[in-house]
Amino acid sequence: MHPDEPKTQPNTQTLSAHTVRKVAALARLALTDAQVEQYRDELSKVLEYADRLRGLDLTGVEPLANVGETTNRFRNDVPGPTLDNAILISMAPASMPPFVKVPKVLGDGGGA
Repeated sequence: MHPDEPKTQPNTQTLSAHTVRKVAALARLALTDAQVEQYRDELSKVLEYADRLRGLDLTGVEPLANVGETTNRFRNDVPGPTLDNAILISMAPASMPPFVKVPKVLGDGGGA
């Protein structure tokens, strides 16, 4: 066994077509039967790789939040300039003044 390989065997179980379709529905994706089979294989490989990573011995390895020497810059949450309502409505594809109409994205709405 290579020293970098995990000590445990990865889970070789593949995802079911039902699971792939369920994930696709949650992501609002319509998949053909061929795509379901393709993604079953691809997603199973991703999960197998995650299992391999889970098996690595990370004793003595410090957690890493950022690979570079940069740090997050925090600033106060201060409102900036806004568009005039009339300009915003004139730019929107659909409106019900004084509101902008947007497609329903929750429930049975089609979303984007």
